[in-house]
Amino acid sequence: MTETTHVETETPITPEPAAPKRKPAARPKAAAKPKAASIPKKAPARPETKREKLIELLGRKGGAEVAAISETLGWLPHTTRAALTGLRKAGFAIKAEKPAGGGASRYRIAARPAEPAR
Repeated sequence: MTETTHVETETPITPEPAAPKRKPAARPKAAAKPKAASIPKKAPARPETKREKLIELLGRKGGAEVAAISETLGWLPHTTRAALTGLRKAGFAIKAEKPAGGGASRYRIAARPAEPAR
């Protein structure tokens, strides 16, 4: 049997050169704010939340049907009915009126709480 010897060579290990640092992307400059005189006046406040839109729909003289509310707000009918329940718990008096000739019930606000809960 022949013996083999393992010879270790000592080669210096050199670190790899570091990648050059990248400069961060420049941020776009903010547009100058218009002067107060050029700012148009805001239109009358429109409902911003779905709950406020629901209160607006129910506050109309004829009220609204569940299907119309669901379509307007993008809800399913069971979500609409749950929202009506939530308004009742918040102190709104919601009146359901069934048409004489049949058809879907219409809901409307009969009385509002002293301060609407948000």
